[in-house]
This record gives sequence, C-alpha cells and structure tokens, in this order.
Amino acid sequence: MASANVKEFTDDNFETEVLKADVPTLVDFWAVWCGPCRQVAPLVDALADQYKGKLNVGKMDVDNHQIVPQQYGIRSIPTLLVFKGGKVVGQVVGSVPRAKLEAEIQKHLT
Repeated sequence: MASANVKEFTDDNFETEVLKADVPTLVDFWAVWCGPCRQVAPLVDALADQYKGKLNVGKMDVDNHQIVPQQYGIRSIPTLLVFKGGKVVGQVVGSVPRAKLEAEIQKHLT
C-alpha cells in the first residue's frame, strides 16, 4: 500500500508542488508496467514517511503525464530527481539500494 505522504505529481501541478515547494522535493518518474519502478516504490514510500515535513515526495506517471518528463530529459525509468529551489540538484536512475538514494537526499536537506 502506498504511503499517504507520497503525492501524485502531474503536468498541471508540477510547478506549484515541486518547483515552488518550500522544502526539497523527491520526484519518482515511473510507469505501471515498469518492473524496477515497482521495486523502488516501497523505498520511496518509506522515505516519504521518514522525512515527512523535511522532504516533499511524489510520483509522476510518465505515461499519463509526458510534458514534464520530456522537459527534464527522462529517458529511462525509474528516474528519481531531487529538486530544491526550483532546480534539479540530485538524480538517481534505476532501482538502487536504500543507502544510495538516502545519501542523495541527505545532501540536499540542509
């Protein structure tokens, strides 16, 4: 079951929810048919719960929302981007161990 702390980002709400967010934001670009995306999903949920209030976390389905993924050059999924101050400050591609993703997030929380 998905965490209540994981938002759904769309082409329409991306600017407000991600680019103008007061805290760093982790965006998981994914698709329903993507096996590695399903592998990383529980990790994204856990991190959303762990960093609640410090990190905005959400997912963007690249099949249903294509404008934003194209703008950021998303070519393979899962791609997880960290945004801070309206800019991409971190990137992790693929299903990675928790430690690797958490290390990337930690760099941008201060």
